[in-house]
Amino acid sequence: MPRRNDIHKILIIGSGPIVIGQACEFDYSGTQACRSLKDDGYEVVLINSNPATIMTDPMMADSIYLKPLTTESIKEIVEKEKPDAVLPTMGGQTGLNLARDLQHENFWTDNGVKVIGVNMDAVDITEDRQQFRDLMEKIGIDQCRSRTANSLLDAKEIIEELGGLPIVIRPSFTLGGTGGGIVWNEDELERKVLRGLEMSPVHQVLIEESIFGWKEFELELLRDDNDNVVIVCPVENVDPCGIHTGDSLTVAPHQTLTDKQYQILRDNAIKMMNSIGDFAGGCNVQFAVEPGSDRVVAIEINPRVSRSSALASKATGYPIAKIATKLAVGYTLDELPNPITQVSSACFEPSIDYVVVKIPRFNFEKFHNVDEELTTQMKAVGEVMSIGRTFPEALNKAWQSLEIGRSGLGADGYAEPDRKEVRERLIKPYWDRTLNIRNAFKFGASVEEIADITKVDPWFLQQIRYMVSLENKTEGHTLESFTKKDLLEVKQAGFSDVQIAWLLSKAGEKVTENQVRKKRLEMGIKPSFKLVDTCAAEFPAQTPYFYSTYDSDNESEVSDKKKVLILGSGPNRIGQGIEFDYSCVHAVMAAQDMGYEAIMVNCNPETVSTDFDIADKLYFEPVFWERVLDIYEHEQPEGVILQVGGQTALKLGKKFVEAGIKIFGTEFEMIDFAEDRGEFSKFLKKLDIPFPEYGTARNVEDAIEIARNIGYPVLIRPSYVLGGQGMRIAVKEDEMKGYVDRILQTHPENDFLIDKYLDKAVEVDVDAVFDGKQLHIAGIMQHIEPAGVHSGDSTAVLPPYSLSDEVIKTIEEYQYRIAKNMNIIGFLNVQYAVKDEKVYVLEANPRSTRTIPFLAKATQRPEAAIAVKVMLGAKLTEFDLVSKLKNWAVKEPVFPFDKFPEVKKELGPEMKSTGESIYFMENFNDEHFKKPFEFKNLYLSK
Repeated sequence: MPRRNDIHKILIIGSGPIVIGQACEFDYSGTQACRSLKDDGYEVVLINSNPATIMTDPMMADSIYLKPLTTESIKEIVEKEKPDAVLPTMGGQTGLNLARDLQHENFWTDNGVKVIGVNMDAVDITEDRQQFRDLMEKIGIDQCRSRTANSLLDAKEIIEELGGLPIVIRPSFTLGGTGGGIVWNEDELERKVLRGLEMSPVHQVLIEESIFGWKEFELELLRDDNDNVVIVCPVENVDPCGIHTGDSLTVAPHQTLTDKQYQILRDNAIKMMNSIGDFAGGCNVQFAVEPGSDRVVAIEINPRVSRSSALASKATGYPIAKIATKLAVGYTLDELPNPITQVSSACFEPSIDYVVVKIPRFNFEKFHNVDEELTTQMKAVGEVMSIGRTFPEALNKAWQSLEIGRSGLGADGYAEPDRKEVRERLIKPYWDRTLNIRNAFKFGASVEEIADITKVDPWFLQQIRYMVSLENKTEGHTLESFTKKDLLEVKQAGFSDVQIAWLLSKAGEKVTENQVRKKRLEMGIKPSFKLVDTCAAEFPAQTPYFYSTYDSDNESEVSDKKKVLILGSGPNRIGQGIEFDYSCVHAVMAAQDMGYEAIMVNCNPETVSTDFDIADKLYFEPVFWERVLDIYEHEQPEGVILQVGGQTALKLGKKFVEAGIKIFGTEFEMIDFAEDRGEFSKFLKKLDIPFPEYGTARNVEDAIEIARNIGYPVLIRPSYVLGGQGMRIAVKEDEMKGYVDRILQTHPENDFLIDKYLDKAVEVDVDAVFDGKQLHIAGIMQHIEPAGVHSGDSTAVLPPYSLSDEVIKTIEEYQYRIAKNMNIIGFLNVQYAVKDEKVYVLEANPRSTRTIPFLAKATQRPEAAIAVKVMLGAKLTEFDLVSKLKNWAVKEPVFPFDKFPEVKKELGPEMKSTGESIYFMENFNDEHFKKPFEFKNLYLSK
């Protein structure tokens, strides 16, 4: 059945700003949907308020509306654009809820707009906990015993019927488990039930028997109009039920199901999808399996692409959102080719001969007194994915990807916790569970003991025990006595050269990472690169999408074209999010325009930069020195681009310089020098540019003396951090001691700066591009909140709303002076503070920034592409640099405080927002300016 010809213009509803539980996986899905529809000749209209994403880039849709995601905005757009259809399944819960609200008003029918990709009745059925329960009973799918409650009194009665505590609370119509959780005792019952009722938009919660400790699985399904169904990927949670899947360590394909159990899951998933309405598109189903039996209960079904569908797409190479979109417009699975092989059918279910591990990334250190225990409400801010031939290899690579300083699953020089701490961290579920399972084995614990405490399936525990056995074996060797067979075995288990060096050093003499690398290369032990091919090599893959492993047969053929290696930004976290992925995608396209083969390295499954058809070649690998160097040595590019990968890429800069590898753009010495707060201040002094009085310290005593000389309040700033990590305002000496102690624990190797805090100053953020001669100012953004609130947490207005012409002229002059004297080629961001008409420089960042996409969307200039082309040799005279911004654009941050109700709502120098939206206003009577302006000082805290 070919594509539908009764529709020509399609509205896609995006998911809005990045929040915990609904992040850039939906940007990835929405981008695929836009591209898929445009490829088929449809006119695409998009609404999304998120400026940080590639989805809202002009190339993605014919008409893009950067407007608040409200039913009013959608009505305005429909009135103007007159779309024939709406696709609401790519925008997470936000998109579905908006479409559902308009369906209840009969808006779609009244305006002749067809809903495609989902049956809107299915949304009501799957989101209304009682309706879903009734339907599952009708079709014979087992579930946990449960009932819905609309009041605290209801809830208490239902709990009695279910046999008492513990119970699980699941609010209706929420995403990311918002408001949900496990109630363990009477003390927390009332608080948790009332919170769930408040968080549900229909003030209804499901009270459910607890299946804490059961095994949890997810299946990603696609169905077409002819009722063909494919199950793209079964994903197994290593963590047991009771922890939100977004917070769980997961593995694909499943590892511990019997054939019989998997068949039950398949049959039930298909039966469930067929029961919720007649539609063509994607679906995600979650199940729990009782350990030791074949009892399976359905947890939920989502009639849309999900958080896990991005992971499943990257894990298998099967682009779920792209195919789901094709099905929504009438194609059937048997008509569509598999995009990876381009010869087999999309009807073939992926079959993979490797193991994929996903580990979530958390930012608990940003929130003082946060409850770190993992529950049914999601708390992760991002995730990493790794690919290996075995579970140990993939697990070690995933830990190398997390960017928390680790070089694998332990055995890397970090202080080992004591037995008591390990046991405490295992009794309750925490983010570092696999690491503490490893630690427990080091203390001699058994598989049975750890399984009893954690409820993690023994199969996974045996794999980690094997990794520990390799550690123990390696510890007995010196570099000289370590044989080729031994070294190959640990490399095949994913151990990094850093880990191996640390383990070999235990025999006495210190061994370095470089010595291990040299030895293994002399032995001929180097990684081969394998294709991600969806079909276990049954058909040849046509797309250059690779992972490394220590196996025979290298499948990555090196071309003779000139190449550039682009380092991605790794997992999303607060301070470094999807904005850098936006710049990475533009860097790939800019490099291609300049005649380079663009090679991408990244490990974030949620992003567009890791889509298989963006770069000329994609290496789905940790942005970790050893892995990156392996790729560099294999591909031999002309050089690397570091400026678009945030702090992730820049942290590797020194190693590239030491290895004699060319870095495109600004010399790394200058990037490094800008991070050294003390040296940079001397540089400003030489240029006669004012900056706050400061001193550089490495210990508590120096810090106190500097603060006494400068006078309180002072700002404490570690060097080499992103997102204001560790920054604090101290107003007295005992606070100062506490903050410095904390910095010395988290960044012991870094100098830190004690700055005079400019009270009630106006902060200004300026992004620019410099080509060696000409300066292009991309934007001057004035913050509504005072200096002291991190720029990522500030509401920013473009252009400035109250700066004098003289101040703006001074800022432009300082920006040029800094760019010229730092020999900038490419990006330059400088942050200023203005007090009593005097302009002070706070810091400079010679790289892409969080605000580059916001400026690009506001001015309609491709700022990231311009900067990357300049880095590769272009001049600014070659570009149209005229801004198309009328009036004002406002950047509004969003915060995760609703996920952490125990945390105080306060803003300071350390960033806490997870995302942002853009808003265009005509004048300053607009509430998007008035409200933040009114509250601008309210949450300022140290």
